[in-house]
Amino acid sequence: MTQNRELVIYTDGACKMNPGPGGWGAWLTYGDKSLSLCGGEALTTNNRMELTAVIQALKAVKRPVPVTVVLDSQYVKNGLEVWMRNWKANGWKTAGRKPVKNEDLWRQLDDLMARHDVRFVWVKGHAGNPGNEKADELANRGVPAH
Repeated sequence: MTQNRELVIYTDGACKMNPGPGGWGAWLTYGDKSLSLCGGEALTTNNRMELTAVIQALKAVKRPVPVTVVLDSQYVKNGLEVWMRNWKANGWKTAGRKPVKNEDLWRQLDDLMARHDVRFVWVKGHAGNPGNEKADELANRGVPAH
């Protein structure tokens, strides 16, 4: 049994048209254990699916543990690490005083972030990272067939 196990979550979103049918995927790994999650919506955007993947993955974590989320979305990473602080200070408005897009999902993610010690690692999508490829496969599996 390994003592220094780390929870690593790989997430991805997919959208067949933007907007259009979309899916999200998350692959959670902890030591030699893993959990695959996926789902989708009939009418959505790629950014909503990227956010939903992280939300659903963090919801699956039942106790506070350090988490590394590996993703290929600069939108999600920058939103959490750079933009969200100002959005909240501005009443969920952008620097241009416009409503934040996907505010409902950003708020959910903000709540979940308060429960976990999360660090984000960005990787280039479709570049051979095995965890990212698995998350991409799950996201595409989650896209509703029409």
